[in-house]
Amino acid sequence: MRVYLPATVRILRDLVDRSEFRPLGGTAFAVTPALREAYVSGDDEELAEVAMAEAARAAIRLLAAEADGPEPAAADTAAEADGAPLVVDPDGAPVTGDTRTSGDTPEGGRWRRAVIAADIDEVTARPDLDDAVVRIAGVVPFSAVASVHLDLADARDAVRRAAEVIDAADLGDVDAEFVLGDAEDHQLAWYAPQELQFVLDLM
Repeated sequence: MRVYLPATVRILRDLVDRSEFRPLGGTAFAVTPALREAYVSGDDEELAEVAMAEAARAAIRLLAAEADGPEPAAADTAAEADGAPLVVDPDGAPVTGDTRTSGDTPEGGRWRRAVIAADIDEVTARPDLDDAVVRIAGVVPFSAVASVHLDLADARDAVRRAAEVIDAADLGDVDAEFVLGDAEDHQLAWYAPQELQFVLDLM
């Protein structure tokens, strides 16, 4: 099943370095039966875009958690997202940071949403959380990655502002939703898995 996993540049570096990564709480997004029921008129491609958009918004929550966490130079600690729905499971294994700092500065990759599209066999739908939410067990190997989707540099300021208000948006703040909308107006760029190392090296 094709799933869409929220990520950050720090997580992408971990994926490249280890040839695998463990999603926080095993949380991903996919075209589920519940999502099909919610969008009865959408085709598979349109529903996949909805699932990816949900993963991209979850990536903003991960970025907010990284900003509140330890400095990148003191990384190799868990990236936690306290109170971030659909991203963090208290029983889930953490994703460790990367000790390199080039991708964790505003000039590099820190304020860029990332989504990893992967093909996973064992997926459990979680309609109790949201229509597109699924859970996967274990790590995601690099060989399962179908593509990587990443913000371009011109999205960083909008994404940073969105990360600052994501909690308020979750609570229904209308102004915060507008700020999120500004970030989500930016399209994620598509990269093949074999391009990922080169893209990260340029940051």
